[in-house]
Amino acid sequence: MARTPGPDQPVDGGGEERPAWDNKLQYLLSCVGFAVGLGNLWRFPYLCQTHGGGAFLIPYIIALAFEGIPLFHIELAVGQRLRRGSVGAWTAISPYLGGMGLGCFTVSFLVSLYYNTVLTWVLWYLLNSFQHPLPWSACPLDLNRTGLVQECRDSSPVSYFWYRRTLNVSADIGDSGPVQWRLLVCLAVSWAVVYLCVIRGIETTGKAIYFTALFPYLVLTVFLVRGLTLPGAMQGLTYLFTPDLRVLQNPRVWLDAATQIFFSLSLALGGHIAFASYNPPRNNCRRDAVSIALVNSMTSLYASIAVFSVLGFKAASDHGRCLDRNILHLINAFDLPEQSVSRDTYTAALARLNASQPAQVAGLPLEACRLEDFLDKSASGTGLAFIVFTEAVLHMPGAPVWAVLFFGMLFSLGLSSMFGNMESIITPLLDLGVMPRRVPKEMLTGLACLLCFFTATCFTLRSGSYWLEIFDQYAAALNLILLAFFEVVGVAYVYGMKRFCDDIAWMTGRRPGFYWRATWKVVSPLLLLTIFLAYVALLASSPPHYKAWNPRYERFPLRQEKPYPGWVLAACVLLSFLPTLWVPVVALGQLLAQCRQKTRDPPQDRCPKPRGGRAC
Repeated sequence: MARTPGPDQPVDGGGEERPAWDNKLQYLLSCVGFAVGLGNLWRFPYLCQTHGGGAFLIPYIIALAFEGIPLFHIELAVGQRLRRGSVGAWTAISPYLGGMGLGCFTVSFLVSLYYNTVLTWVLWYLLNSFQHPLPWSACPLDLNRTGLVQECRDSSPVSYFWYRRTLNVSADIGDSGPVQWRLLVCLAVSWAVVYLCVIRGIETTGKAIYFTALFPYLVLTVFLVRGLTLPGAMQGLTYLFTPDLRVLQNPRVWLDAATQIFFSLSLALGGHIAFASYNPPRNNCRRDAVSIALVNSMTSLYASIAVFSVLGFKAASDHGRCLDRNILHLINAFDLPEQSVSRDTYTAALARLNASQPAQVAGLPLEACRLEDFLDKSASGTGLAFIVFTEAVLHMPGAPVWAVLFFGMLFSLGLSSMFGNMESIITPLLDLGVMPRRVPKEMLTGLACLLCFFTATCFTLRSGSYWLEIFDQYAAALNLILLAFFEVVGVAYVYGMKRFCDDIAWMTGRRPGFYWRATWKVVSPLLLLTIFLAYVALLASSPPHYKAWNPRYERFPLRQEKPYPGWVLAACVLLSFLPTLWVPVVALGQLLAQCRQKTRDPPQDRCPKPRGGRAC
């Protein structure tokens, strides 16, 4: 194992004075901005709703205590003590662990590609929000200008704007089609914004983070206050948090809670190690880990309340329009006076007519209008951001203003997360000296952003959204779980628990207690191994497939389920394990290098002959 600095030794930050945060608030906001991302807004509320409401918080809190916080503490402590990025830090612990840093670097690169593509879509919607009416509020006219576009009439204006006017998505992943130039321009603008913010590392991101980390909380508060005043908000929140303890018997609930904590804190990406490396060596990293993790979780709850107060309003509006359509059918069929049936009296009127004239009522095209059914129509990911919530915004007075606020918030959330992703890429490059010292950091950062931009252009093709789903599902999940497992094992068993606790005591003034030692040595490794096996079993339980938007599908506007072609499956497998392969490859390379060195060095006598004397 490589020699690492002991508790009383100074730490070399890589041969030159290491940059430092201007103040502690910059560091905390940067970590919060990196951890709090789009998943807090569009995945956690969905998991709460589908997994028993308030009951989901039980496995979530358990996973936070025994998986999230302990791993987070390790990353902050490693970065702060060794004052290097992910590659340099793990190589310093042991040359055999250098592949872990390269794995984190590779995953961060892959995640940055598709994460900033999502910001490209957000930017496109943000730019289209500065008009009234909003472009997704109505279907456009067809080419003959004699009617509405058939695809839009068969689906909805919101879905048509997303799938056709934004993505112009193909009906098959094999049909790549041409580059969508409007998305390519937005992609270039997104990467230009990222470059301007990270151009000089924490010197520039530390300034931008004041806005990008705090602005989403302001907008969430505005949405919460407005949402709670809308009709249906209380029904949405009641539906969200009503506990159903029976779901805790489902292993999928526990798996989703564990993976949500893991990905929400942005663990094993290397960003937190890089951020912590700019801290003073004596900073209390334990307190930082606990406070940032709690802020991240509380933000998820806060976002859930704001989101579902608005979605409750949308469900109540849809429920009301459903009742209005049924009321119109009753009035026309039975020649009832106008305004004789209201939403409040509809149920009683329907029961009365059904009792007196059941045959005629049975022949009417009445819909089943249940508020719970409309509350069930939520979604996660892009489905929530670009379809469900955008439709909800249409029903709010002053819709363009709310659309600008919503997509501005999403862009700000994603941008602060991109700061951490790019730091995970650039800091290891600087620590490794990939380019000569005379090359300015601004040029290295620009080359990294330019490479990411050109690589991400594949997501601007017509099949780009399908590939983004593949990257999201396969490039990060398994790799990050395995890398986190190697991290905790590397610290607890390679670096040594006693040495690590000595370092913590030197940095914070207090040795880790039983809780920390037990989670690092036993609980967290076992939990991560269990998550990995369960995740693999989940992927193997059903053949990989994707949902295509195909206007010719007989059940359109439902999306058509299609299996992945063989060449796409090969790409999925490659993405699933390529970053993690750095770990055994580097370890094997290090072993071979040492063996080769031993064979080259001449063997020395155990008892060398002294000068002017004889050997023993």
